[in-house]
This record gives sequence, C-alpha cells and structure tokens, in this order.
Amino acid sequence: MTNSIALRCDGCGQTASSEHIARRLQRLEWTTRYRPVHINTLVLGAFSPQEESDFLYAPSGEFHGEAALLLDALGISTVGKAAGVVPAEFQRAGFFLTHVLECPLGKHAGRGVESAALLAERVQPMARRIRRSLKPKRVVLISQALGPIVDKLLALELGCPVVLELVEFDGSASGNSVARLRDALAGPPGD
Repeated sequence: MTNSIALRCDGCGQTASSEHIARRLQRLEWTTRYRPVHINTLVLGAFSPQEESDFLYAPSGEFHGEAALLLDALGISTVGKAAGVVPAEFQRAGFFLTHVLECPLGKHAGRGVESAALLAERVQPMARRIRRSLKPKRVVLISQALGPIVDKLLALELGCPVVLELVEFDGSASGNSVARLRDALAGPPGD
C-alpha cells in the first residue's frame, strides 16, 4: 500500500506530482548554472515554457519559441555554437530570465482565469525574490499575461525600474514583439 501526498510546488503554486517536482528541480539546476552574480536586467515572463526547446537554459542547445525570440531581440546568434555557449553569452551580458510561475502551466490549467489566479498568488513571492535575492538594476516584462498583476507587482516596490513594455512572448510573437523588446532593452539599466 502506497500513500501519495499532493504537494504544492514552490515554483508555481500548482498541485505537484513527483514528475512535476523532478522537472522543476531539473530546470532550477539548469537555470542556476547561468545566473549572473550581478543582474543588470531581469527578464520576467509569466509562465515557464512547456517545451524544453523553448526554455532558454535547457542544455539541448536548440532554441525555439520564447528562447529564440529573446535571443533574437538581444542579437545573440545561436548559429554554430555549442549548447552552453549561448546561455553563457546571455549571462555575461548581465541578463537573467525567470518567470512568475517557474513551471509550465499544468495540462488542466488554461490561460484564462485559472492562470490569472495562479499569477496573482505568486506575485508577492516573486517580488520578494527580486528584492532580496536577484537585485537587478531593472526588470523587463516579456508577457502580456502579466498585465492583470502589473499594478500589484509595482505596488510591492521591487527596488529598481520596471520596463512596462508587456510584449507578447507567450505564444506566437511577431517580429514587432522582437523589435519592441529590442528597443526596451537598448537603454542602459536604471533608466
């Protein structure tokens, strides 16, 4: 007889299976490897991508979706580079990517009311993490899904400027989104 205990994941607040926790720990390990000592720009999304190839810090060296769009906006080429070189360039430039929900949305959770509720639950812990641990010089938001919690995020005083561009990197972003993010990142941190 086995007992299974449902736990809430500390990275996203969702009910977590052992597979979910294992995936969270794996992504946390990958991410920690490329965290800059001093973060100039914290790039903040709403949800960690579902696909590993969309996750910037995945060791596969394949960059699609959110990862590819972000690298394009920063002008970091992936052509002919070994797997760890690209996230290391991102790191050396003083950038760090994280998400309010550090895990992908569960299969049962939609991107509507449920996801907005999860984001609202996680905004305060994320703000605390930004102030106490990450301490960036600025935060750039890369997800329109953050729209409903922006006021809450700003009210928690992150200790640095927040670029409120809210470009759409959650789904199929257009070239316009990449250009808008490139413009938002062009200024020096602290502007």
